[in-house]
Amino acid sequence: MITLGGHTSAVDSLAFSPSGLLASGSLDETIKLWDISTMTCVGTLEGHINIVRSVAFNSVGMLASGSDDETIKLWDISTMNCVGTLEGHTNSVLSVVFNTDGMLASVSFDMTIKLWDISTMTCMGTLEGHAYAVCCIVFNGDGLLASGSCDNIIKLWDVSTMTCIGTLEGHTNSINSVAFNGDGLLASGSWDKTIKLWNISTMTCMGTLKGHIDTVASVEFNIDGLLASGSTDYTIKLWDILTMTCMKTLEEHTDCVWSIVFNGDGKMLASACGDKIYLTHIYTKKFVKTTLMTLNRCGLVDDVIDNIMEKLGVIDNKGKITECVV
Repeated sequence: MITLGGHTSAVDSLAFSPSGLLASGSLDETIKLWDISTMTCVGTLEGHINIVRSVAFNSVGMLASGSDDETIKLWDISTMNCVGTLEGHTNSVLSVVFNTDGMLASVSFDMTIKLWDISTMTCMGTLEGHAYAVCCIVFNGDGLLASGSCDNIIKLWDVSTMTCIGTLEGHTNSINSVAFNGDGLLASGSWDKTIKLWNISTMTCMGTLKGHIDTVASVEFNIDGLLASGSTDYTIKLWDILTMTCMKTLEEHTDCVWSIVFNGDGKMLASACGDKIYLTHIYTKKFVKTTLMTLNRCGLVDDVIDNIMEKLGVIDNKGKITECVV
């Protein structure tokens, strides 16, 4: 596990760009950009005057950030400049997310969801229906938006008609994070210490994942369907959603895990813990077995193979398979 440090206060939001750049938003009111290939900070974005609660990239690498200063800022990463500020919320902006068409959605403590056209810097509409602060949002690939709230419910929205098409109830406390996989499944993490899996086509709960002993702050799928959950119990859990079982628990964190995100190929997991960012390589046993067989066929001796596998993060310096193999 690799650690990145540089923020002066807790990190509470992470996002990977299409090119693999990592952005981190912090209580120190800044956003830092990290080159994962060199493990270095390549820039700091300043402009918000309060906590940065959420960061998100669109498909061409533009970054959006939501803040307790009630604004959303749009950043050109190539120049490190702010290219626009979106105003309209009347309280903290808790989460921002782009869909595949470039539409930006934001949610706020003001109990609303706003949809933005970033080409014109205008609000296209406001979705209302939650009874308390809206904490998290996510788009699927079919024009559906899911929102989780402090009212303990998830609402599903058709953004083309700006209407609510369903409500998912079952959690007993605030919902902190929602994530879609590619097969019509929605995961939600809550202050009730559980993760629920929802079938969107039937609007039903398929199961509840239990194991965390404190708030589930963040949930995220990778492209292979692996579900990860970060918690204020200082751990990350990796779940097999087919069997509804925990495959691994990552226990190296020393503080609350507020945000987790996979990179594009799903093999790197970034996690925000205190004022630091942790990077964990996630490998499957199939990957390890295939790699070892390939290296052996190349005629490499054991110590060379071990050296390569250690650099990949698959084994530690004593030859033991790491906890990030599932």
